[in-house]
Amino acid sequence: MTALALKPGVSRPSLAAAPRDFAASIVVFLVAMPLCMGIAIASGVPPEKGLITGIIGGIVVGSLAGSPLQVSGPAAGLAVIVFELVRDFGLSALGPILILAGAIQFVAGVLKIGGWFRAISPAVVHGMLAGIGVLIVVGQFHVLFDAKPLPNGLANLAAMPGRLLGLSTDGSFAQAELAFAIGLLTIAFMIGWERFRPASMKLVPGALIGVLAGTLTAFAFGLPVARVNVPSNIASAISLPTDLLGSWANPSLLIAAVAIAFIASAETLLSAAAVDKMHGGVRTDYNKELRAQGVGNLLCGVAGALPMTGVIVRSSANVQAGAMTRASAIMHGVWILGFVALLPFLLREIPMAALAAVLVVTGWRLVHVGHVASLFRNYGVLPALIWVTTLIVVVAEDLLTGVLVGIALSLLELIPYAKRLKLRVHSEQEGDAHAIRLNGVASFLTLPKLSAALDQAPPTAPVELDVRALHAIDHTSAEMIRDWYARRVKAGVATRFNGAERLRKLAV
Repeated sequence: MTALALKPGVSRPSLAAAPRDFAASIVVFLVAMPLCMGIAIASGVPPEKGLITGIIGGIVVGSLAGSPLQVSGPAAGLAVIVFELVRDFGLSALGPILILAGAIQFVAGVLKIGGWFRAISPAVVHGMLAGIGVLIVVGQFHVLFDAKPLPNGLANLAAMPGRLLGLSTDGSFAQAELAFAIGLLTIAFMIGWERFRPASMKLVPGALIGVLAGTLTAFAFGLPVARVNVPSNIASAISLPTDLLGSWANPSLLIAAVAIAFIASAETLLSAAAVDKMHGGVRTDYNKELRAQGVGNLLCGVAGALPMTGVIVRSSANVQAGAMTRASAIMHGVWILGFVALLPFLLREIPMAALAAVLVVTGWRLVHVGHVASLFRNYGVLPALIWVTTLIVVVAEDLLTGVLVGIALSLLELIPYAKRLKLRVHSEQEGDAHAIRLNGVASFLTLPKLSAALDQAPPTAPVELDVRALHAIDHTSAEMIRDWYARRVKAGVATRFNGAERLRKLAV
């Protein structure tokens, strides 16, 4: 089930939307609850910090968003960098960092540079996410045994055999075995449900079923395993930041704020682009979305919560559940607030190992090998090498270094065309059709210009795109053109593509 197709800028009828938005909000709430807590634990902070971010992401960012069907909240993509920040500087440093990161995002949106974040190579972004997935898996593997993750990815990886064989325990060996059994049970129910669930219950998330199975088993047998610890009053989890000026005077924290703003913005806007492919409704206003994310992260900093991004898992659940307006995202935040305010005792029965199991599956799915295979098949060795290198550096060093190395490698694509990187875009009306002709080199440096030309094409009138005069095109621009063309074809809009067969040959 998908959202109704409407022209960009056309409002959806509120009465028709209300029932579908209400139903979708329940689905997103059920998906978000275990992920908010699990990502907080993976970030090395109390689970209520993730819940606060989910509430702000739903109610505040949902109200301001430039991507109406995208859902915002704590993201696995930032769990690793937050874990390292809390480890090195303490939980109190997170607030000042997020306030500054949110301000950077808001200013970037005001200055209308949101489109530049889309220029980051997909190979870099997916390589980064794959590296994060590996770090989450090897870190949360230890939590499956009611143990704490080690300081870095390589240490976690090296310790996995000993943990599995019972050679290293942080407490009772029997407790570790029981916790691991709960984790395996959670994974089994989660994956089993997703594979064999009845068609009538396809919107019930597997993560929820897995956590319920683990929780009910631990409760029924009174198993002595570690459980989630959340306060009775969610307001008590809000911790206002102190010594802002002192924190901002620390160069390391300033770099961390810039890194979070950059990575959160890139992940959000790429997620928004993916959400746009799932429905035929209003397209994303990237600068408005960036401003909304900035406000959200600023408020998360004030509340001492986790950073947020637009998140594809919750967003895709929102679209598939039939959401039509931003009301579904707003209501899902309200449901989280109501649940943690009225039923915190239920959350305290959830085993830590059950949430770790959800994160292990989530992290594993971030390592999407099919993407690197597609890059190699369509664009050659270099984009695939960028993906692999970014992944390795993220795991071996850190997130920011991995992204910077990936971006640096992306520049290699342009070396043969360094003296003629200009892209000329000609748009004109030819009878009933709108013609777009590209000439020169299409690279990530000119991607905002290309994106603007494609987005300005009439949404329902015939369009002709001619790329035969291009000298070269990098894989970032090629994927944007392919996605744009596929979206119009899916919507049944007459679109003629002259030179489509040359995209692969032209890719640098």
